[in-house]
Amino acid sequence: MRVGVQFANFTLPGGPENLAAVIADTAKAAEDGGCAQFTAMDHYFQMESFKTAHDPMLEGYTTLGFVAGQTQRMALGLLVTGVTYRHPGLLAKIVTTLDVLSGGRAMLGLGAAWYEREHRGLGVPFPPVSERFERLEETLQICGQMWSDDEGPYEGKHYQLAETICVPQPLSRPHPRILIGGSGERKTLRLVAKYADACNLFASNTNDVRHKLDVLNRHCEAEGRDPAEIEKTVMARGNPLDDVGSFVAQMADFQAVGIDLVTVLLPTSDPALFVRELGELVVPALADLA
Repeated sequence: MRVGVQFANFTLPGGPENLAAVIADTAKAAEDGGCAQFTAMDHYFQMESFKTAHDPMLEGYTTLGFVAGQTQRMALGLLVTGVTYRHPGLLAKIVTTLDVLSGGRAMLGLGAAWYEREHRGLGVPFPPVSERFERLEETLQICGQMWSDDEGPYEGKHYQLAETICVPQPLSRPHPRILIGGSGERKTLRLVAKYADACNLFASNTNDVRHKLDVLNRHCEAEGRDPAEIEKTVMARGNPLDDVGSFVAQMADFQAVGIDLVTVLLPTSDPALFVRELGELVVPALADLA
């Protein structure tokens, strides 16, 4: 099993002037420690479940561009991009730019968005959930077209593009890896089966994961897709360093039902030190599960 790290809370010691140094040190430590993936959140305001809307939150793709300059191997993405935050053509161009400048390491993590307060706060339209899912599918189609030889128009219900030109094309082949976040059985997992290279499941235990993957397998069968082509990921709950043995045993159970990668949420006190210990104690133990 592989390990990714998620930088989600920017309320760090030293204040905003220290953010660049801490993020750089943490990203380098994660790569040196064998982490496969570095992700950030995609929000305008900090989530109230972490802090408050008045606590620091950096723009996601700018953060990843900075991390790309500090690292050489880790995959880079947002977990996940809110579909309402950027026009799909611009999003495809942003992810392409990250991919080119990182040497082919960009991932497009995408979801239907949910944080209404930040939309209303900054004047960004927040359509009903059914429309957000329609826009999610059209965005997946537009990115796919822009990452292909087809530079023609795109005519959708919500988006109309006269020319889907994207030059240069991404370095990743056939395109940057596409991850869809969420576990909705009727819409989200259907989109995973149809469009995605990876999924991030919201599941608290192995029984939940097993059920969600059974649903995904049925969607894959309907799409004529091999489920093995799709990487399955989850977020870790709690601090793995509190009880490494228990965490590794738990992840072994998750791997047994089909999970390929676990993302660990970074603390705010000293994320670089945390990642170094994660690389020493957890990353090799999970790699040995294979």
